[in-house]
Amino acid sequence: MNNFIFENATKVYFGKGCVKEYLACLSGHYGQTVMLAYGGGSVKKNGIYDEVVACLQKAGQTIVEFSGIEAKPTYVKVLEGAKLARENKVDLILAVGGGSVMDCCKAISMAAVYDGDIWADFWARPGVIEFEPLPLGVIVTVAGTGSEMNGGAVITNEERKVKPGGTIPSAMPDLR
Repeated sequence: MNNFIFENATKVYFGKGCVKEYLACLSGHYGQTVMLAYGGGSVKKNGIYDEVVACLQKAGQTIVEFSGIEAKPTYVKVLEGAKLARENKVDLILAVGGGSVMDCCKAISMAAVYDGDIWADFWARPGVIEFEPLPLGVIVTVAGTGSEMNGGAVITNEERKVKPGGTIPSAMPDLR
């Protein structure tokens, strides 16, 4: 086995009632405007959407919705989310969903603050990240990928017909 160092600074709040108990106070540490990102709408059917919105509203947060993140998130969707985040001066991205939603939001957190082409500079060839992505929190609605615990993300570039993974340690989910 090769030697390695493992470090994971993601803090996990686990258990019944955690959203109601912690979300309002945690999200307030980042600013006024929260981008609430989710996929196809199952969060509305299972009730988590209403719970999250109520917590954020109670905390006086401004909510910017970004929905429709598909099962295999695309670079086009990343750029759409980044544009929305910039236009609304988002302070925190809150991804509610599974691995695809989390992966897309990691890339959005970078693209929203980076002036260059994140595909060319970080996905096509991994680059050095010398800037802070937007803060990202996640509410996991389905277990499986472990995306909530790492900086990895898989994004599809349909134009180039590639689906590479990337590792973005500074884009790890982190609500403290």
